[in-house]
Amino acid sequence: MGGYLLIAIGLINLRYQSGQGSVLQHSLTILIPGAIVLISTFIPAIAKNLHGKAIQAVSITVGLLLIAYAVIN
Repeated sequence: MGGYLLIAIGLINLRYQSGQGSVLQHSLTILIPGAIVLISTFIPAIAKNLHGKAIQAVSITVGLLLIAYAVIN
């Protein structure tokens, strides 16, 4: 769900901040990690490793930081 959330926020950001100069770079900063997380859930070897507590904590932290980045900028 976090991957979907980051992709959605990145695309919404791209649409609603279209008048700014660096909107593509800003949106891709949010969108690419979300796409990586989403794609990695479909690869069995990687998806199995995503169940660890440490990886979950890191991915939640990075996701929350990216959401904060999207809201602040």
